[in-house]
Amino acid sequence: MSICSIDAEYRAEERYCKLSLAYSSDEEYQKINDAVEEMTALCDLTPHMYTSNIANGRNVLVIEYHDDNDREAGKVFDRIMKKLNITSCD
Repeated sequence: MSICSIDAEYRAEERYCKLSLAYSSDEEYQKINDAVEEMTALCDLTPHMYTSNIANGRNVLVIEYHDDNDREAGKVFDRIMKKLNITSCD
């Protein structure tokens, strides 16, 4: 059994917010991808998403919402984190 080591980081400004989810295994990536696909479908806004390599063999999936006037993305991010059992976010 592998240990889940998904780290989350949240950033926001007026009408913009971003959730970054760092992972190190294909299993973690699949869990993230499944949660993101399920939860972003609940929001009318379409997020901008991209993946980048970071240090020590880890990668990060970044989810950004622009022009989020009604702050819908916060609810989506909360649901993603709950689905992934992430209890704290930087």
